[in-house]
Amino acid sequence: MGVELGAFLRSRRERTDPARAGLPITGRRRTPGLRREELALLAGISATWLTYLEQGRDVRPSAQVLDALARALHMTSAEQEHMHRLAAEGAASDQGVPDPDAFEQAAPEVAGVPALLGANPAYVTGLCYDVLALNDAAAELFEGMKPDGNVVLWMFTEPAAREVLFDWEPEARHILARLRAIAGRHPDHPRVTRLVADLTEASPEMRQWWPLYDIQFSRAGHKRVRHPRLGVITMAHTAFHVAERPEQTLVVYRLPGAE
Repeated sequence: MGVELGAFLRSRRERTDPARAGLPITGRRRTPGLRREELALLAGISATWLTYLEQGRDVRPSAQVLDALARALHMTSAEQEHMHRLAAEGAASDQGVPDPDAFEQAAPEVAGVPALLGANPAYVTGLCYDVLALNDAAAELFEGMKPDGNVVLWMFTEPAAREVLFDWEPEARHILARLRAIAGRHPDHPRVTRLVADLTEASPEMRQWWPLYDIQFSRAGHKRVRHPRLGVITMAHTAFHVAERPEQTLVVYRLPGAE
């Protein structure tokens, strides 16, 4: 996990504008973003220690050091939370490789929930956005999405996704940023590795955006969609984590006028 934390910090350092960090710009810079020495100075740590951290060596940053790095790098709250999670999981000695089947099935009482929501599109996903259950309303709206499919693969490889999602590019970037956060927490999980490989092979956008290391977590919000019967509409949506299996998520969209 130290390697993943180091890669994340390096990506943020290389994307931080020196001028925004308050550094004077003198002459031509050969590398993008901040130099290690500059970030170390801004965060109040040694450049050697920062080098070790970025290289994934066995160093244990305190919460205060992580917060100082977050301030120097102008991290968002999601990025800061992700960094703390990586550091905490890296410090645990018994994490191991997750069971590859741990999040691939939904309990019957969970899988049955989408059908109870009637005309409101709803589905249940697993660790990597594998579709574990969905109702008829979701199948109608998200053309081509199937119970044994994957939401991210659908979004990046199914032509219908670009028609259904009115704002396809920002929506695709957002879900990829959420997958990036999952991959950071489960770098050795075989399902994560396989999905990233499949997406990289199939999608030029994935190959372009994945190295940026954008981070986001699931949240409620609104999406503009092209509904097959109602045309372009805005739908509120929210996500609920399953109590016994927090990596499983129930996603519900509110169809305007639906009960």
